[in-house]
Amino acid sequence: PYRGVLRAVGAVCRADGLRGLQKGLAAGLLYQGLMNGVRFYCYSWAEDAGWTRYPGGTVAAGAVAGAVGAFVGSPAYLVKTHLQAQTLAAVAVGHQHNHESISGAFTSIYKQHGVAGLWRGVTGAVPRVAVGSAAQLATFASAKDWVCERQWFEEGSWAAVLAGGMVSGVAVAVTMTPFDVGSTRLYKQPVDAEGAGKLYRGFLDCILQISSKEGLLGLYKGIGAVYLRLGPHTVLSLFFWDELRKM
Repeated sequence: PYRGVLRAVGAVCRADGLRGLQKGLAAGLLYQGLMNGVRFYCYSWAEDAGWTRYPGGTVAAGAVAGAVGAFVGSPAYLVKTHLQAQTLAAVAVGHQHNHESISGAFTSIYKQHGVAGLWRGVTGAVPRVAVGSAAQLATFASAKDWVCERQWFEEGSWAAVLAGGMVSGVAVAVTMTPFDVGSTRLYKQPVDAEGAGKLYRGFLDCILQISSKEGLLGLYKGIGAVYLRLGPHTVLSLFFWDELRKM
């Protein structure tokens, strides 16, 4: 039912109306607040400590900060994925968890599988955000410095920050999509009474199954939609982060 980004938008609107495009928004905002709040704090702390001045320091700091943020925000991402996937049977894809609300989703998961159930899929979330964060923060810093060295924009200007964010958005989409596909399937798969996934045993098993059954291009399913989300998200989040730090 979803053949490309535009057709997917049309299918969602026909099935769930315009409001359907904002499904899971509250859970998404909660996730971004938790994950990015922790991630940017950890990276800023590493930067102030001077760790990013070492060779490869920005990549390492970005990866560690992303991993910590992903772990903290994983329950919210789990609920967001469940809520966004819910729709009419005619256009439903994959397992439907049928939660009534964000609070109902947290309560239902906790009652069925305990605290550990809220962190189901975290093995896919941590490498996903670690790789994306490393690519985002490292390329952002490098691209921003590069355009300033070429004197295209003044150092510290908002234009240099936006240029760095645009380059970073492309890098994040390319590096993160395979992990995005894997983590989404881990979050969304049905589970048994013990909370174990019925389709994939873990992140590596998920990646191997996708590669063998759908080819390597299967790991890049939805990259167009990924960039349409991550491009503006990266530009805006890095722009506001940089400006707020100056204040």
